[in-house]
Amino acid sequence: MVDTDRITGAAKELGGKVQGTVGDLTGSKRDSLEGRAREAQGAAETLYGQAKDTV
Repeated sequence: MVDTDRITGAAKELGGKVQGTVGDLTGSKRDSLEGRAREAQGAAETLYGQAKDTV
C-alpha cells in the first residue's frame, strides 16, 4: 500500500528543487530560499511516510 505522505512529500521535494534551481539561475534569493525550504519539507514528509509504512 502506498502512503500519500510519501507521494506528496516526493512531489514537494521535486517542486522545491525546481524552484530553488530557477531561483539560483535567475538570481532570485527569495525563490531560491523558498525552494530549498519546500524541498526540505518534502523530504521530511517523505521520511514520515516511510516511517509510517514501517510501523
